[in-house]
Amino acid sequence: MFKRERWAPMEPKQYYIGIDVGGTSVKEGLFDEDGNLLAKASVPTPPIVDAAGFAAVTEAIDQVVAKAQIPRAFVAGIGLAVPCPIPASGDAKVKANIAINLPELRIAIQEHCPDAVVKYENDANAAAMGEAWLGSAKDVQNVVMVTIGTGVGGGVIVNGDVVSGVVGAGGEIGHMCLNPAEERTCGCGGHGHLEQYSSATGVVSNYLAECKKAGVEPIELTGPSDSKDVFQACREGDKLALAAADTMADYLGRALALIANVVDPEMFLIGGGASASADVYLDKVREYFQRYALSASRETPIKVASLGNDAGIIGSAYVALRAAGK
Repeated sequence: MFKRERWAPMEPKQYYIGIDVGGTSVKEGLFDEDGNLLAKASVPTPPIVDAAGFAAVTEAIDQVVAKAQIPRAFVAGIGLAVPCPIPASGDAKVKANIAINLPELRIAIQEHCPDAVVKYENDANAAAMGEAWLGSAKDVQNVVMVTIGTGVGGGVIVNGDVVSGVVGAGGEIGHMCLNPAEERTCGCGGHGHLEQYSSATGVVSNYLAECKKAGVEPIELTGPSDSKDVFQACREGDKLALAAADTMADYLGRALALIANVVDPEMFLIGGGASASADVYLDKVREYFQRYALSASRETPIKVASLGNDAGIIGSAYVALRAAGK
C-alpha cells in the first residue's frame, strides 16, 4: 500500500518597491527578489510634509502593484532613496534639500503597507547599491560610486555594505576640501570643495572662468548647471571648454586617489547626469588618478555606471530586500 506524500504549501513570492525621491519627481518601481522590474510609476514631487504629499507616494505604490497585478500584502519591503545623509540607524539627522517629513512619511507608508519593512537610504548610496546588485558593479563587494550632477555625490560600499557613518555623511565626497584657498563659496558654505570643480555646475563655472581669463565671450549656455553645452564644445575642439573639462578631471582624479588610499575599492563608478558625457573627460580622469594615486592602486578600474535613471529605484528596492532579510 502506497503512502500518499504530503506537499507543503508554497510560500507566496515576495516583492519589493524602490522609491526614488527627487527634486522634480518621485519614481517608484516594483521588483521581484531576482531583480526583475515588474512595474513603474512616476509622479511630480509634491511637498511631502502632510497627508496630501504622503498620499501621492502611497497612491504610486498602489499604481505599481495594480500594474503588476500583485496583492499589496505580498510587498515585503519598501526602500526610499532620499537626498540627505542617512546614518546606519535609518533615522535622518540632517534635513533634506526638499520639503519632506521623513518620520511622518515612514508612518504613512507603514500604515498603507503594514506587512512591509520600510527603509531609507541616501540617494547616492542607493544608486551604488543598485549598481552592485544589477549594474556595472554586480558581484563586486568593494566599490565607490561618484554621482555627477548639479553637485557631486558618492556611495561607498565595503564588503557589500554601505558605509553610512554616524550622521550619514559617509560617502559625501563632493564636500572633500581640495583647494582651501578658493575664494568662491560652496553651496554648503565651505570653500574649495570637489563639487565646485567637478559637478555639472562646476564645469560651467570652470568654463566661464577660462573665458573671463582669456577675455573671450562664452558660448550660449542653457543654464548654470547644464554642462552638456560645455562638453559639446569640447567635442568641437573649443580650447577653453577643454581646459574647463581638464580642471574637472584633475580635481576628480585627485579625489579618487585620496579615496583609494582610504577605501581601496575594486572599482570606481561614475554615474549621474554628467556621466552621459564621460566620453569627453573619463580618460583624463584616469590619467590624473594614475598621476596622484599610490602605485599599488593605479590600475583600479574607473567605469561608467550602467543603470542610468533607474539606479535609484533599483538600489532602494535592493535596500528593502536586504532589510527584509533576503
